[in-house]
Amino acid sequence: MAKALLGYVGGSDPRLLAEMRRLQQRVQDLESELVRIQAENEALTAAASHHDRVIERVDAHQAEPALT
Repeated sequence: MAKALLGYVGGSDPRLLAEMRRLQQRVQDLESELVRIQAENEALTAAASHHDRVIERVDAHQAEPALT
């Protein structure tokens, strides 16, 4: 009975510990992916902003026709 009580009260279940380690690793992986995606988003936003500024500088009324 002492073994049953020890297992119930204070024994660490190896399956529970393994699951907790797996979940902690998953959280770390997701946090890393979030940082990567945020950096990619910032780069794309900067590129789009630059592209918009270039397009604004082009004056369509003064542009020459492509091929006539």
